[in-house]
Amino acid sequence: MSTLTEVGERAGWRCWLCDEPVDPDMSVNDPRGPSIDAVTSAKPKKGAPAQERLAHRACNTRKGAVKAVVPWSKDLFVVDPAPIVETVERLSRKGGREVVGRCPSRDDAERAADWLEDRLSRFAPDLRVKTEIKPGGGQFLLALATA
Repeated sequence: MSTLTEVGERAGWRCWLCDEPVDPDMSVNDPRGPSIDAVTSAKPKKGAPAQERLAHRACNTRKGAVKAVVPWSKDLFVVDPAPIVETVERLSRKGGREVVGRCPSRDDAERAADWLEDRLSRFAPDLRVKTEIKPGGGQFLLALATA
């Protein structure tokens, strides 16, 4: 098991749930203070340790023992965005390509692609993905593909 400092430094002191900065000097009893979220898969391999991620205490408490929801940025125009956690889990297991949303313009799709690549670089740093934008039906499909 890692220390809070080790987990925080690996995460760049950003909460894996809300992607906001976590102050390492704040009390662990404060809602915005640091905490470790030990994430286990639904079918953990025997002897496999839980993945430790940094979260604000309030984000970790709010999540509880249910599957986490990592929200898309409210500044993006994405229609029918795919759930980020489930998409990452599927691509980690099977690889391949998965459509994650639709955007009305190429500019919207490019902004969403840039945001998603940046977000996943912290959320799932071991998953190597690239974004793809394809026109179709008067809109632009945003997809993730394993590299």
